[in-house]
Amino acid sequence: MRAHERGRTTLNEPTTEPVTDGRRAKGERRRRALIEATVRVIARDGAAGVTHRTVAREAELPTTATTYYFSSIDALLTAALTQCMEEDSARIEALVAAPGGDKRRVLAELMAEILSPPGHLLAEFELYLLAVRRPEQRAATRRWQEALAAFARQFTHEPLRVKLFAQSYDGLLLQGLLADKPPTADEFEELLRELLPDPGGAALTRRA
Repeated sequence: MRAHERGRTTLNEPTTEPVTDGRRAKGERRRRALIEATVRVIARDGAAGVTHRTVAREAELPTTATTYYFSSIDALLTAALTQCMEEDSARIEALVAAPGGDKRRVLAELMAEILSPPGHLLAEFELYLLAVRRPEQRAATRRWQEALAAFARQFTHEPLRVKLFAQSYDGLLLQGLLADKPPTADEFEELLRELLPDPGGAALTRRA
């Protein structure tokens, strides 16, 4: 390659890559905005209220944006469920990795916090239930269950108790949504201590 051609290539590189990176970043911002708008629409109107038009309006983007990033409503709902599960899982994983302290109390406070207001949690449950009818969406829930199991293993390695906690956690929040008065952090902590007692505490009874 001649010297002037090498120089021209070098000059072109700084002007093309940032443009590409900028477009990619803009695309990611739009995609995330549409997913977050989907969750807000579900919180307000239920999953039945999700259309390309309602999501675009909520995100303050043109309708063509939703059809560009998501080929169908199912794709949009799957993306929303995946993001919710990833965010929730990351929160529990961070709690597991945090040093010291009584993590049952921290988790109890988090549970009370996400119930007030309950809109986002309600949307998550609607998305969660959609996965029951749509097996292709269940992959998004596996990391969540694994995160809950990892939290339980800080207190016990008994498989039955780990499974009990992982399957009870969502039920506690669902009952909190149904309650006239949401449970307090103290009430959640009492339940968590029953599910995950201190070492040497009461063990689950097994049938012979």
